[in-house]
Amino acid sequence: MTVYVDNFRAPARVGSVSGRWSHLTADTVEELNEFAARLGLRTEWFQTCKRKCHSTLPCVHWHYDVTDKYRSAAIEAGAKPIDIREMGALTSARRKALLAGEGR
Repeated sequence: MTVYVDNFRAPARVGSVSGRWSHLTADTVEELNEFAARLGLRTEWFQTCKRKCHSTLPCVHWHYDVTDKYRSAAIEAGAKPIDIREMGALTSARRKALLAGEGR
C-alpha cells in the first residue's frame, strides 16, 4: 500500500495558517490515518464528504490538506509525490472499485 501527496500547492489561509496546501491520501483510510498520525496531523483534520458521493456511494475523496511543511515531511517519510491529475485518477479508481463491488 502507498501514501500519496499531490503537488496542488494552492495558496490559502485556513484559520491562522497561511500557506500553500496540497492533499495527502493513501490506498486505504486506515493507512492514511496511521501515516498522518506519524506526521503529527490531527484526526479532526481528516476530510471526507459530508454526504454520499454520487448519491449512493461512500466518499472517495478522503484526504488531509497539508501545507508545504507537512508535504515535505510526508515525502521524507515515504509518501509518493504525485501530480494533482494523478489524485483525480486515484479517486476515479476508488469510485470504479466501489461500483464494481456493487455489481454495476
